[in-house]
Amino acid sequence: MDPGKGADIVGAAGIAGARITIIVSALGAGGTEHVVSLVASHWARLGCAVTVITLEAPASEPYYKLDPRVALRRLDVPVRMASKINAAWLVIRRLRLLRSAIRSSRPDFVLSFLTRTNVLTLLATSGLGLPVIVSERNNPAVQPFGPIWKWLQLRLYPRAFALVTMTKGALDYFSPDVRRQGRVIPNAIDLPAGWKNRRGNNKLTAVGRLTRQKGFDMLLEAFARIADQHPDWKLVIWGEGEARTELEAQRDALGLTDRVEMPGLTQRPGLWLETADAFVLSSRYEGWGIVLLEAMAAGLPVVSFACDWGPTDMIADGEDGILVPSGDIKALADALSDVMGNSALRTRLAANAQANVRRYDAKHVLSQWDAVALAALEHFGPRKKPVKPYPAEAAG
Repeated sequence: MDPGKGADIVGAAGIAGARITIIVSALGAGGTEHVVSLVASHWARLGCAVTVITLEAPASEPYYKLDPRVALRRLDVPVRMASKINAAWLVIRRLRLLRSAIRSSRPDFVLSFLTRTNVLTLLATSGLGLPVIVSERNNPAVQPFGPIWKWLQLRLYPRAFALVTMTKGALDYFSPDVRRQGRVIPNAIDLPAGWKNRRGNNKLTAVGRLTRQKGFDMLLEAFARIADQHPDWKLVIWGEGEARTELEAQRDALGLTDRVEMPGLTQRPGLWLETADAFVLSSRYEGWGIVLLEAMAAGLPVVSFACDWGPTDMIADGEDGILVPSGDIKALADALSDVMGNSALRTRLAANAQANVRRYDAKHVLSQWDAVALAALEHFGPRKKPVKPYPAEAAG
């Protein structure tokens, strides 16, 4: 037996029957939410009792499909803008509800995603004796989340059993006492089942939340520089977010109203893969860039800023994609022009990309999550008796 396959089997068998609670702020469209659905469903299929807790309103529906055996609990304290006094009260209420929900789910360990949720989870589990695994899904050095959250992050993360990042660069940001329990697990390929190739209409495609991080303002400027050279191509930006009005105004001011489409969220995950002829990632920074991986796995030629972190892990420049210096709009425009104007280049890049990203096969990546779970279970010894909620907490 292949040693790697043997380890995969041991990890999967070792966590079967475990009670696992996963915490994330929401289950909308996004890379983190995709990973949560993938990992939670995988563990449910292994026979684990998996509970996913979110801060969302009760009527919220997951964008990505969850295995029906996954229990989903929404706490109805969604993230929203509030005054400092109201924000403090919301945090306290979230902590109380989160602690109660964690206890009632009776986990053997807890897995939390995203900085603020990680901080809340570490506070909510204080004194419960539960191993907590936290996962950072963005670039921790530059993502904006305020000085108080940053202070709490740096002081609470050493309490976690393990920190999971997607790249070594992100892990290296943290102090040695946090890195000692660090694991690097990349995102996995998880293309939608049954997707159909409806390409051939010269669509340059970008995907992501309409926020400053994703750099769509720079992409619009780059496309404007070369649009006249490629009149048969359109740019399609899939996603939704607070920067929509600003981006639409920029598009129109650049004279690209008829050349750039911004259709919002896809009706189902991964629909954009069916109609894209080339893919571009223009982010100022990333935790990984799961849409880039999906594009490569689906056989698309890709162009990306070499931003921190993710793209340089996935792309071998000139072989299976094109990397340009981060933030260099002229270089991005030139690379896009090369790809849009050369069908042989697109074919070569796409074929190499599809072959080279097989190392991110879902089975292999999920086995790494199994290993972290097994380590938490083994470190804390035999499975403890279920944690009983205190009467006051059980009342919610």
